[in-house]
Amino acid sequence: MEPKMIDKRNFYINGSWVKPLVENDLEVIDPATEEACAIISLGAKADLDLAVKAAKDSFDSWAATPVNERRALIVKLGEIMKERLSELGEAISLEMGAPIDLAANDQAGVGAWHLKGFLKALDNFEWEKPFQDGQTIIREPIGVCGLITPWNWPINQITLKVIPALATGCTCVLKPSEIAPLSAMLFAEFVDQAGFPKGVFNLVNGDGAGVGEAMSSHPDIDMMSFTGSTRAGALVTKGAADTVKRVTLELGGKSPNIIFADCDLEKMVTGGVEHCMENTGQSCNSPTRMLVEESVYEQAVSIAKIAAENVKVGNPREKGSHIGPLVSQMQYDKVQALIEVGIKEGARLVTGGLGRPEGFNRGYFVRPTVFADVTPDMTIYKEEIFGPVLSMIAFDGSEDEAVRLGNDTPYGLAAYLSTDDKEKGDRVGRRLRAGMVRVNRKGLGMGHPFGGYKQSGNGREGGAWGLEDFTEVKILSQ
Repeated sequence: MEPKMIDKRNFYINGSWVKPLVENDLEVIDPATEEACAIISLGAKADLDLAVKAAKDSFDSWAATPVNERRALIVKLGEIMKERLSELGEAISLEMGAPIDLAANDQAGVGAWHLKGFLKALDNFEWEKPFQDGQTIIREPIGVCGLITPWNWPINQITLKVIPALATGCTCVLKPSEIAPLSAMLFAEFVDQAGFPKGVFNLVNGDGAGVGEAMSSHPDIDMMSFTGSTRAGALVTKGAADTVKRVTLELGGKSPNIIFADCDLEKMVTGGVEHCMENTGQSCNSPTRMLVEESVYEQAVSIAKIAAENVKVGNPREKGSHIGPLVSQMQYDKVQALIEVGIKEGARLVTGGLGRPEGFNRGYFVRPTVFADVTPDMTIYKEEIFGPVLSMIAFDGSEDEAVRLGNDTPYGLAAYLSTDDKEKGDRVGRRLRAGMVRVNRKGLGMGHPFGGYKQSGNGREGGAWGLEDFTEVKILSQ
């Protein structure tokens, strides 16, 4: 008996589930089987116009709603997210291929974690403060916000955009990725169940050409918040230029992972490989360039080989710590092409390579791959692969060379370094041009700012910084 096709063709506009004005069905593909698992509708500008009107009409009353009332609704939303966590995890696993344990614990669970961080920041947020001579600095919601989220960490990014928008008194229209929309549709159900006023949150499915471009240029959208590729982020910025709306971007990365010889080599190299492979390498902050001090380089390559070969590939429906498939045929073809380019350009293939792992004849599964002897002129050194592919590079051991290579990228989202010398870690960390620097794999605290330098975007998501991005600053003199 074939599994029942999930029907999610309606949009959530002005507090109701409504049909698209013109039918335009799209199948959602299960990346583990390459078969359709759900059907959605791709919206158009006319659908977006209805959602924007609903958001605009509800803005004044929502902006005037006391903060404690907005907070109470967000708390309720968080409770619902926790209650329906397994449902959310199953949707993420199905739509983008994340193994069920990762999908439920990390992919779905991170939403409630970020929400809690926003609540903490909201409780300490300074809405007004005296300036001088009786003047007051006031923060106010920016208005109607267009939110575009990606497929790789869907609930993570939805939470990082929707929660601060609603908390600050903005109203919004969300366009999730059409590749992985099912978790976003569940999120809309959660918002509805929590009892938010009509029009405050709206969801319209669609692709970049049909809805994304219309959002960027829409005269009644005051702000665009986009997460995705750097190429698409540039298009959003260009589309927003004529209406001079605020644009915040969280884009690509090619993050360095600097391994000094004085660290716990086994632990840090193994951890770096595992982090690179996590989520099948489909994370913008993944440490994909491992820069290793030359005195321990070959030892690190051997450790990386073993670590990558210990990364299991498996069915996303099965419990365990394996990785799943890539999200789509397009992503699979891109990763395969870049692995092939790495081989042709002369990088040393340590393990992995082209084709599916042994035991798989369908699904977008790939082999965990490690390249050594990668040089700065190679494509795999420069381009974001977005798959479980690690590039290893030797450096002379000096801090200057480590920093030079670490910063040798148009991106600047994250950076990692390992050393047992605390002062060296501090010195090098301060010189790396990235929005998030982690020494010895130390984690980041709740409510931390997420975002990057250079072509990794602008603005910061999470905590107080995420709230600030959705506000305007006014000075009142009287």
